[in-house]
Amino acid sequence: MPETVTAAPRRWELYTLLAEPFRLRILALAEAEERAIGELAEAREEPQPNVSRHLKALRRQALLAERREGTRIYVRLDAAAAADAVVADALAAGRRLCAEDGSLARVAAVVRAREEAARAYFDGEAQEVPSFPAELPAYLTALAPLVAPRRLAVDVGCGDGAFLEVLAPIFERVIGVDRSPAQLDRARRRLARRQYANVELRQAELGDDGLASGVGADAVFAARVLHHASRPARAFASLAELATPGGAIVLLDYARHDDERLRAELADAWLGFSEDELLGFARDAGLEEARLTRVPAARCGDGPDGHLDWMVLVARRPPSTTNEAREGGMEKNA
Repeated sequence: MPETVTAAPRRWELYTLLAEPFRLRILALAEAEERAIGELAEAREEPQPNVSRHLKALRRQALLAERREGTRIYVRLDAAAAADAVVADALAAGRRLCAEDGSLARVAAVVRAREEAARAYFDGEAQEVPSFPAELPAYLTALAPLVAPRRLAVDVGCGDGAFLEVLAPIFERVIGVDRSPAQLDRARRRLARRQYANVELRQAELGDDGLASGVGADAVFAARVLHHASRPARAFASLAELATPGGAIVLLDYARHDDERLRAELADAWLGFSEDELLGFARDAGLEEARLTRVPAARCGDGPDGHLDWMVLVARRPPSTTNEAREGGMEKNA
């Protein structure tokens, strides 16, 4: 039998449900962003079955929404429930309890751990991606005059520099950003072979203080980066800060999938993203004119992720300084 969810619990049921301090803590931890059930158990230092039992009670009364990704289940505070005065009071109490017992600090560490596997994977990866065909830079140089403006491009998560080889012949100046010194060393060798002097490499992470200062890129690229980010929405917002007003943000990442193997083999934190999620990232970052294009797997190479469809999201930072997105500016391409 499917679990019955009560859309509007009676008041006495709500008071009874929220009289349990454990549930107050769980509710508060799920308020800021969605959490995997295992992450909540780790933050609470409790067995997962015990956490799941309390989550079931909260979901049954429609206080939590859940989303399944592969074998993992993520929960978050239901937006409608948050508007209830009783729930709002319960959240305030839950936050205080979590601050007192250290749960809030632990959950932050748990979320950071989402990226640790990716850090180790890219720092230790010995193989460089093969260079593109030798004549490709000449072809790209011929196409460059058709791209405008092309003063500055930023490649975030540039890795070993494969995509920098595409950008360098087109843009007058290119900045490659990566958090891994090992990957940047590989990128430096790759660029030296091609004799590109217009590329600057920076060791940094999205959101680092000062990273966006003075950048103002005409185009910001993030190719297969977001699925490694512990907080994808926040990471996307940091991408938008790198663009000049009117500049483009170009995201290339996986469509939503269920291949759990990529968590282990490629240290992926997320199994791709849905169209609504990507468009939501752009909207929340204050971007406009967002457009999505699905790239079929047949065009995505023969690597370990080549069996997946990829998604390309292109959006623009508003030309005005208000950074307010235009209503109705999001649309999907067929």
